[in-house]
This record gives sequence, structure tokens and C-alpha cells, in this order.
Amino acid sequence: MMSMDTCDTDMNSHGDDNDMSGCDLHETFEIKKSSQAVMKDNDNLCESTRKRKEQNDDPVDQTLPSLPNCDNDTKGITSRETSDINDANIQMEASNGEKAFESNSPDAKLVKVTSTEMSGTNLNFSGNPSETSSIDVDMRPASPECKEPLSSNSSACPDLQESHSSVGPVVEPKPPVPSSEAVDNITEESEVTPMETEDTEGQNSGADAFVPENVVQYEPDSNQTQASSSESEQVSAEQKEQEWLGTPIEELRRMPQCGQSLPHLRATDHHKVLIRTDLLKEGQVPHPYPSKYRDSWDDMTVKMPCSEKNLFPVENEDLVQSRWELICSALEGECKSSLDIKDAILSYNIAHAKRWDFTALNYLCTEGMENDEVQHLFNVTLPKMMKLVLNTPKICTQPIPLLKSRMNQSLTMSQEQIACLLANAFFCTFPRRNSRRSEYANYPEINFYRLFEGSSLRKIEKLKTLLCYFRRVTESMPTGLVTFTRQSLSVFPKWESSKKQLTSLHITCKGTIEDEGYGMLQVDFANRLVGGGLTGMGLVQEEIRFLINPELIISRLFTEALDSDECLIITGTEQYSKYSGYAESFKWKANHKDEIPRDGWQQRCTEIVAMDALRYRNFMEQFQPEKMSRELNKAYCSFMRPSANPENLSAVATGNWGCGAFGGDTRLKALLQLMAASEAGRDVAYFTFGDEELMRDVHSLYKYLKDKCVTVGKGPVTCALFLDRSVSDFWHTFLKMDVCPVLIGGGFIYCGYRKIDNDHICLLCSLK
Repeated sequence: MMSMDTCDTDMNSHGDDNDMSGCDLHETFEIKKSSQAVMKDNDNLCESTRKRKEQNDDPVDQTLPSLPNCDNDTKGITSRETSDINDANIQMEASNGEKAFESNSPDAKLVKVTSTEMSGTNLNFSGNPSETSSIDVDMRPASPECKEPLSSNSSACPDLQESHSSVGPVVEPKPPVPSSEAVDNITEESEVTPMETEDTEGQNSGADAFVPENVVQYEPDSNQTQASSSESEQVSAEQKEQEWLGTPIEELRRMPQCGQSLPHLRATDHHKVLIRTDLLKEGQVPHPYPSKYRDSWDDMTVKMPCSEKNLFPVENEDLVQSRWELICSALEGECKSSLDIKDAILSYNIAHAKRWDFTALNYLCTEGMENDEVQHLFNVTLPKMMKLVLNTPKICTQPIPLLKSRMNQSLTMSQEQIACLLANAFFCTFPRRNSRRSEYANYPEINFYRLFEGSSLRKIEKLKTLLCYFRRVTESMPTGLVTFTRQSLSVFPKWESSKKQLTSLHITCKGTIEDEGYGMLQVDFANRLVGGGLTGMGLVQEEIRFLINPELIISRLFTEALDSDECLIITGTEQYSKYSGYAESFKWKANHKDEIPRDGWQQRCTEIVAMDALRYRNFMEQFQPEKMSRELNKAYCSFMRPSANPENLSAVATGNWGCGAFGGDTRLKALLQLMAASEAGRDVAYFTFGDEELMRDVHSLYKYLKDKCVTVGKGPVTCALFLDRSVSDFWHTFLKMDVCPVLIGGGFIYCGYRKIDNDHICLLCSLK
């Protein structure tokens, strides 16, 4: 691809420049002159060695292991070194206009390249296979494997002697040699996807920023070669030991330091507040508003268990009775075992008595906890939880609005109100929420009955984590508020014309979003039904976050499934548990005391955004322009705050969003999130969850784009979105793919990546 650096003589991007400039001739002459001096020194050295050997019978090769083989004819040495020099000259000349190797570029006239091996922090273009797991994982990398090694094609300006004078020895150009099996495994079929788009002109100017350039200068000194090689190995080892790259995380903005003062909390048409704002004081449990229960039973609010319209048919009689009365009767008694909990729940859920299974709950209470913990659960925690349920009409006095699709609505409630509602979820009291065919079919499950079923250890650890929360809040009720905001955008950026520069990036293979990303906007890799498989078998990033911050769970009560241009923002939740492991290895570890400060609304300065990625059954789907555009807009909606100044926005703490179980490519998703965050004016802290190669690859591309001042609108993904074929090298190198999307004859298809004349080219990308 074309380099954005230029020589003294400006090259026309659509013309040929076959003549060597003055700087080329000078450089070639200097190399030859230096090589002749070296050959002369070698002749003198060999002569000296022969004389020493005549005087001393000791083997010279033990004391001078680096000397050339002087028993051989010096003409052979001269011939070999001269050949190396000629090879170097040929390579240099080719890089200045003549054809050296076949290019991956879509247009040979646009590209003058030198194929070199990548080193240092440059992108790793190898297709080394990585270990795969049988567990569906959202946080772990799930990038595709190359079926064959990819060459690194980059252009080099001959006038870079000054800036690259310290570059070490020659690196022989090695065209990639894929295995025959790799080539044979490439499929001949290509997918055709209809699409609607406008042709975008002038994209070629930004395409040359997609692949880092590599200028290698010839140095014939063998000692210097060894030293440089040793230094290179040392640098490489140090890089592998690096835990982060980019901007130090301490320099990224966090809340509350970067935030602006909050206005006085008050209810509006778009913001429902369930507490008395005039009585809100630090350290005191907020007072519910209004003071007396206000009933509602409609399709705009949550149907509450304590509603007088929550009726229950009387068996064998043509009568109905209050279901709330049944709930009160069941929970006013004592619970001394898991069987008592089961009987209480089924007494007001008779229709499900034959289907609901309480195996996991029973195992937890009999085998999963120490005896003293079981005693505390039944003697202290459960009675207080039942009291919370019975006090629902006193704690949750105002109808709770549903955060429906296409609404821009906020809901603020106290942590006490959330604890009350979650206790109701534990005892499965919410009406109309036990069937996927009900009016709430487009809402997540909220009653916990599925948590109690089966014998999976996942369920046991989930219940332990949730019971830790209930023990904490029943011993000492937290005094803060939590706000849930459904945000929907109707207008999105024109990505192809964006002038925004990339913001700062900190990328690390260590740490977690919730720990190292404190005070930042923390991304929940969400399901469109927020919370995902929380009550089922799901136990990846989203489910774990909902377990350790259980106040997130209550969003499932009132949040309808997210659309493609929506997100859910939750501010103020508290972390109550520590954990270890992931998925099958997840374990509740211990109680966690949250030290995050509170803001003026008494919310913890923990902001979490639930943004759902697309799930791909076919890996190549995600590279279709409409799919990439959807993910860009989803991330932008999640990061953007229309009424806030960029300097008051914290950094985004994110990671491998939509990868693993959702089938997303880690490198593509990283770039999409970086683009969206840059457009929204936020820095990024990216956590690769142990993937060092991903950390280096993403940072290498970011650094190159940043150094070249490439804007969001001229980035590789944006150009691909608008079908600029000059970005094919981006797909084959950074994304390590053996196919790429191109536009041929008005249709969107995938190219074939084939070996031709000992080099790799895109057959379709090369077509005009």
C-alpha cells in the first residue's frame, strides 16, 4: 500500500516512477563502497590469521569463533558478499519503482512495495493457530485463523536514511510459502449480499494508512549484525513481558474527577424518580415517593404483586381471590429448609407446581454451604428477605414505568427499593412473568425459578453470589440511588466524512473492566434481553457482572429488548462480591466492600452501559457493510452523551465485545469501538483478557493510524464500509483473513486469496 511519507520528489499515485533519484544512487554507491571496505578488512584478517597459525598450533577457531573460514578461497567470500550486495541493490531499486514482488494491492499502479519480515511492535501478520476452547466465551478472543501465512507488503521511501540510520542488518525478503493443504482448503464459493450504498469518491488517499511501512537498510558488518540481532531479541522479549501499551491508564479521565456538577434531582416527563428528592441526605435511606401506595395495572408500568388487580382463580370454584393475600400468607410463616421455600413459592404459583424444579436450591442448602452459613440463612437472612417482600406496598409506592423500545426515558430508585424488588424476584412473586408467551415475551425473565432448577454447579455459585448480596443488604441497607436510562438515537454520524482524530488508547492484557476501569464508562457485553442467561446457564461477562453487582438485575423487570440503535445506561450500582474463574470455572470468593465514591445524587460513580452486539452464525457476515455500520452505530449510541461536554466524559473501559459465543472478530470489534469512542470524544481503556498478541496487534495499528493523523472518516473500516477496494490489505493483514469484501459489478462479494507466482494476491481485489 502507498506510504503517506514522501521523498523530495513527489510521486503521482496513478503514475509510474521507474527512474532512480539522486538519493537512490547515492545510497547504492555508499553501500557498495562500504562493502568493498569490509571485504578488504576480511582479506587482511585472513592473512593475519594464517601467520598466527604458523606460529602457534592452537586452533584459531576456539579463540576467534566469529572469524570467516580462512581455509576457503577468499574469492568465494568475495563472490558471496558481492551477491548479497547485488541482492540488496535489487531490493532497493525495486522499492523505488520497479517490480520486486507481487502486491496485495487492488491496483499495481498504486503500489510500490518491499516485502519484509515484521519486527518490533509492528502488526503480526502470521497466522499462528491459537488454542480454542469448548466453552462459549464473550471475553476471550475468538479471531479467525489464517489458513496460510501472510506477507507484509509496505512501501519504503529511499530518502529515509536520516530517520532510519540506526536500523540494523539486512532482513532477507522471504515470500510466504503456504502449505498445499492451506491452499486446498480455501473454498471456491463466495457469498453475495444485496446492499444499498452510495459510491464514495476520494477514498484512496486514506487507504495507504492501513499497513505500517517497514524500511530495512543494508549493513554488511557481521559483528554489528550479531549485536543488533541480540538487541532485537532482547526488545522482543521485553515486549512480550509488557502488560500494557499506549497511554498510561492514569492519564485517562475518570469519574467523579472529570464530571461536571449534577443539577438538582427532580422528576420530569422523561425522568421518573421514586423517592423524595427534598429529603435526600447522605448516609440516610431515601424516603419513597409518594408516601402511600399508588396502584396501577396497565401496559405502561410494571404489574406489581401487591396490586389489587393481581387476582388468582380459586380451584374448583368460579371465583377469584387476591394473589397478594396468598403471597402474604405464604411468607408470614417460617422457612426452616429449602422445602419450605419451595412450598411457599408454589402456593401462589400452582400452575407451575409440576414443572418447576428446586434441585439446585436444595443442594445448596444441604451440601453447598457450611452448617453455620445455612443456619444464618434460615434464621436471619431469609426472614428479612420475606419482610422486604411483605413491605413492598410501603417501599415501592409509585408505579414503575416500563422502559419500552424507542423511548428516551430515565428511572431513578433507591437501593432499598431495588432490594425489595429483588427479594420479590427471589420468591417469584411478579405476575405474568413466568411464560414466554405472555405480554412480557419481549422482556427478560425476572422471577428466579430457573435459578433453582437443575444440578449444575454454575447454579450453585450463582445462588451463593446472590445470597451474599441479600445478607449484606438485610444486615445494613445501603443508602444510595441507582438510575437506569434507556437511550435511543435517531441521527448518527456520517462516518465517511468524519474529521475526528483518534482519541487516546490504553490497551492491556491484564486486569478487568470492573477493577482497573473504575470511574470509567464500563461496557457490559450485553444480550438484547439485558442480563442474558442470568437465570439459566449463562455465566460469561454479562452474567458475571450482574451477579457481582446484583442491582443490575432489576433492569430485567422493566427493560424491553434493545433495538439496534439503543442502549441501557445504569449508574450507581454497587459491587458486593469477589469472584474467580469464568463460565464453568466461576466461583464466588468472598464479600466485597465497594469504596467507589458517590456523586451529588448519592449514586456510586460506577456507570455501566449494556450494549448488545450481533450474533453471527456465519463468521463472514460481520464484514458486510451493513453489519459493520450497525455495530458502529450501536457503540456510538452507547458512548455518546448529547448534553455533555467531551472534557466531562470519562474514558470507555471495554474489551472483546460481541466475541466468543457471539462469533465476533476481536480485531474488528476493537477497531469499531475505538472509532465510535473517538467520534463520541472518549478515550479508551481496552482489556484483552490475557491475549498479548491481540494487545500488540491493535496497538500497532492504532499507533500507525495515530502517527499518520488518520481520521475516523479515513480509517480502514470506514473505507470498507463505503466499498473502497484499496483497503484489501487491511483485511489480509490486521484481521489475518484469507478473504476480503469487495464490490464487483455492483454486487457485494468476497474475494479469493490465492497463491500466484510464489506470492499472495487478491484475485478480485486486483480487478478494476
